[in-house]
Amino acid sequence: YHDLTPVSSIIFLQQQMVMSLRVSELQVLLGYAGRNKHGRKHELLTKALHLLKAGCSPAVQMKIRELYRRRFPTKMLGLSHLASTLHPVHPDVKLQRLPFYDVLDELIKPTSLASDSSQRFQETCFAFALTPQQVQQISSSMDISGTKCDFTVQVQLRFCLSETSCPQEDHFPPNLCVKVNGKPCNLPGYLPPTKNGVEPKRPSRPINITSLVRLSTTVPNTIVVSWTSEIGRSYSMAVYLVRQQSSSVLLQRLRSKGIRNPDHSRALIKEKLTADPDSEIATTSLRVSLLCPLGKMRLMIPCRALTCSHLQCFDATLYIQMNEKKPTWVCPVCDKKAPFEHLIIDGLFMEILSSCVDCDEIQFKEDGNWAPMRSKKVVQEVSASSNGIEGITTKTVIFVRSYGDNRQLCLSPVVKILHICTRGVTVHKIHGSIRHSGVTVRFGTGVILVTSQCWKYFCFKP
Repeated sequence: YHDLTPVSSIIFLQQQMVMSLRVSELQVLLGYAGRNKHGRKHELLTKALHLLKAGCSPAVQMKIRELYRRRFPTKMLGLSHLASTLHPVHPDVKLQRLPFYDVLDELIKPTSLASDSSQRFQETCFAFALTPQQVQQISSSMDISGTKCDFTVQVQLRFCLSETSCPQEDHFPPNLCVKVNGKPCNLPGYLPPTKNGVEPKRPSRPINITSLVRLSTTVPNTIVVSWTSEIGRSYSMAVYLVRQQSSSVLLQRLRSKGIRNPDHSRALIKEKLTADPDSEIATTSLRVSLLCPLGKMRLMIPCRALTCSHLQCFDATLYIQMNEKKPTWVCPVCDKKAPFEHLIIDGLFMEILSSCVDCDEIQFKEDGNWAPMRSKKVVQEVSASSNGIEGITTKTVIFVRSYGDNRQLCLSPVVKILHICTRGVTVHKIHGSIRHSGVTVRFGTGVILVTSQCWKYFCFKP
């Protein structure tokens, strides 16, 4: 509102006055202007806003002011006062950025949900129109490959508390109900109450209203919001044009930030292992797993948040994919907030993973160096019959992992292969031999080949 010219400011205020009128007053206005005055409230409102957009006569403008004066006699103290008594735009209210959505335009800036303190149940109306470019952006993003029609460019409705201290999370007002162009908008379902007698709540998240929006440059879109007022709390709403991004795009953006210098992690290790003169217990080493705490599989892209104080990493791909399904952005290690913009790829762990392929746990020492942790118990013989491979006894697994053109051939205890077998990977009996890095491995009777997404395991009888 503050960026509008004097003429557009008057039009904006007239729109706000029209949107505050009741059905009977809208009928009077449309009848006075010689327009059809029949229909439901959202239809009458659309007609009245279209009347304003088309350019109404001074007499009609006076009628709008007169009807508003009757509706709110204490608020009609001039245009300057009107701007603050209606739905004031709060440029200082900002909503948190959503990693999976790029904002293309602000259709309605963060705006207060004006409430009448004498009423418990509140209702207010907003309107916005799309430009030809915005209509084209939405239309051209339609994806009909699935079972339903989806848009990657979306009209997104968001609610938050009217707080200016920091960017706000999505926060629904109590008993929220939204209608777009007269049609009810689907909201997230209620969460089950954690305690008996506690009123169930909806999870607050952005609302995609694209399917309810008129893709027109001439007819405005209306949003009617109703809610229950709360003492001491006020809310704001905003409407954005956004482009939805996939987890693969976010992963590429994380990669483009680069890998963090390994010296940062080494410094953190030394700091954690530095003896505290006031403590009677000294920590001389740290054990860290090379398995992701989310999927219990070996890390591929080790990352953590800059705000995390621990060394343990989680896999970036899996973490981003999980937040694509249900955005919580909480660290799986320490349960603290780990937003996408704070994620870093750990350079030290990348080095460790490329050079240590035959163990899943390492130990950091006081000087920042590390050593693999292997089980002291040597597995002599493990029966595979418990894994559905009867009559085959294996002792050693030879596995090959590929990093581009850099292939590595290593040996490890067969315990790993049996662990993975239980996870349902494919098992084949094979014969013959393989030659790799100057080493020839010959296979005889009872050899099995186990394949998974990232590894190939060759198991043979001792």
